Amino acid sequence: MSVSLFAPFEIRGVELRNRIVMSPMCMYSCFEKDGKVIPWHVTHYASRAAGGVGLVMTEATAVLPEGRISDEDLGIWSDDHVAGLRLVTDACRAAGAKTGIQLAHAGRKSEAEGRVVGPSAVAFNDRYRTLEAMTEADIASAVAAFRDGARRAKDAGFDVVELHAAHGYLLSEFLSPLANFRTDRYGGDAEGRFRMLAETIEAVRGVWDGPLFLRLSLNEYAEGGTPLSDFVEFARRAKALGVDLVDCSSGGVVPARVDAYPGYQVPAAEVVRREADIPVGAVGLIAEPAFAEHLVHSGCANLVFLGRALLRDPYWALHAAKTLGAEAPIPQQYARGWA
Repeated sequence: MSVSLFAPFEIRGVELRNRIVMSPMCMYSCFEKDGKVIPWHVTHYASRAAGGVGLVMTEATAVLPEGRISDEDLGIWSDDHVAGLRLVTDACRAAGAKTGIQLAHAGRKSEAEGRVVGPSAVAFNDRYRTLEAMTEADIASAVAAFRDGARRAKDAGFDVVELHAAHGYLLSEFLSPLANFRTDRYGGDAEGRFRMLAETIEAVRGVWDGPLFLRLSLNEYAEGGTPLSDFVEFARRAKALGVDLVDCSSGGVVPARVDAYPGYQVPAAEVVRREADIPVGAVGLIAEPAFAEHLVHSGCANLVFLGRALLRDPYWALHAAKTLGAEAPIPQQYARGWA
C-alpha cells in the first residue's frame, strides 16, 4: 500500500526517507551556559532518528550568545561548538535520518545574559528587560552571525539549515509592524521590514548550498499585525533568494490568546504553498497518524513537523507506519521487537 507520509522527499539534492520532521523544540539543557552539546542532546536527537523520522531538527540554536532565548540554549556562535554538534549529526545519520539546524536570534525575547536588542526599543511585555533599538551596524553584525552559523552548520555535517523568523524572535520582529517601529530602511512598509531577512538569506546562501528552510509565524493574532498577503509576498521573495521550504507556524510576536487545535495552522500554510508556489511544512498539535497522512496525501503540506508527539513517543514514526500499513524504517538492531 502506498502511504504518502512515508514517501521519500527530495529537496535540493537531499532525500528524506519520509515526510516526518522532528520540529525544533527548546530543551534548556546547556547547564554550563556555554551553548555546547552535552551527552543528553545526542541521546535526545538520535533516539528520534532511530524512531524513524526523516529529518531531525535541533532546537533554536543561537548565532550570538546574547541571542539565546535562555542561558541554557544550544549555540553556534563559536567554532568551539562544531565538534559537539557533529556528534549529533553523526548519531542521527547512523540511524538513517537527515539532520537540520534552526539558526536563531531571540531579539527582544532573550532572557540570556548580555545586551538585549530588537528593531525598536519596545519590550515584548513588562516581564522582559529594557532593550536597545539596533543600529545598522548591529544589524550587519547579526546578519554576519547568521552567515557564520550556517558555515559552522556545514562543518558540523548538517543536511538542512532553517532560519527562525517566527514566534517573535529577532527576524520575526523585523517583519512585524507590531514590533518594528523604525523609520529607516529597515522599517516602514513591508519591503523595509523584509530587508533584514533578505540580507540574512543572501548572506547564508553565500556559504550554504544545501536545503534552506524558513520558519514564519503566518498569523500574529493581533489587530494591526502582518496580513497573510504580506507573508505570501515574503515567501515569494524568500524563494527567489534561495529559500526552499516555508515551515508554517504562528504567534509569538505579541502576547495573544490562541485557539489551538490539531491543524489550526494548516489553512495559512496552504495559502502560502499555493500562492507563493513553494513547498511548505505543517506544524501544530499534529499527533494522529491518519491526520498527518491526510495533510501530505491531500497536498496541504509537503512535510509534517511534529513536536510534542515526539516528546511523548520517540518511536512515533514506527508506530504510525504500522497503523497506516506502510513499511516502517525499523533499525535492524530493533527488528525482532517489531516482528
